[in-house]
Amino acid sequence: MQGGIPQHDHDQEQSVQKVARFGRTAMVAALALALALPGTAGAQVMSVGYKFLEAVKKKDGEAVEKALNDSATIINTRDVTTGDSALHVVSQRRDYTWLNFLLFKGANANIRNDRGVTPLGIAVSLSWPEGAQLLIDRGARVNDPDNNGETPLIAAVHQRNIELVRLLLKAGADAGRADNSGRSARDYANLLGPESSIANEVENAAKAAAKRKQNSYGPSF
Repeated sequence: MQGGIPQHDHDQEQSVQKVARFGRTAMVAALALALALPGTAGAQVMSVGYKFLEAVKKKDGEAVEKALNDSATIINTRDVTTGDSALHVVSQRRDYTWLNFLLFKGANANIRNDRGVTPLGIAVSLSWPEGAQLLIDRGARVNDPDNNGETPLIAAVHQRNIELVRLLLKAGADAGRADNSGRSARDYANLLGPESSIANEVENAAKAAAKRKQNSYGPSF
C-alpha cells in the first residue's frame, strides 16, 4: 500500500496510463505514416503535377504528351510554391513553339500565378511581342492586373516599349485603368513628357476610347 492506496489498485492505474500513452503514440505515428506515404491521394496528385511541370521545363515532349493523354486537366496544374503553370514556364523562356503547343492543347491563357501574373504579363515583362500577340489571339485578356494592380499596358509603358504599347492598345487595353497606387498607363505615359511617342500613342488611344464611350450613350436607330 502507498499513501493509503492498495498496491494492486496502484499497479492497475499505472497499467491503464501506459496503455493510454501507447495508444496516443501509435495514433500519432500512424497519422504521420499516412501523410508521408507517396501512395496517398494528395501525394499522387502532387507527384503527377510536379512531373508534368518538370517535363515541360525539360522540353520532354513525349512525357508531356503522355501526361496530357492521361489527364485533360493537368495542363493547367500550378507549381505548389510559385503558382506558375506550364504557360508561365514556357513564356519565361520565350518559347513560341511550346507556347503555341500548350495553347492548342487547351491551356488557360488567363491563368494567374501566386503574384497574380498571367502568361501575357510575363511576355510583356520580357519584351516579347510575338508571345504576347499569340496569347492575345488565343484569348488572353489584356486588362487583367497582377496583385499590384499593374496591367500589361502599364508594364509596357514602364519599359518604354512602343511596339508592345501599340499591340496592347490595338487589342483593347484600357489606358485609364489604375494600379494599386492610383496611377494608370496614361498617367505613367504622361510622365515621359509631351514629346514621347509612347505618351502620344496612349493619349490618343485614351481620347478615342472616351469618345467611343460618349457616343455609345447617344440614341441608336
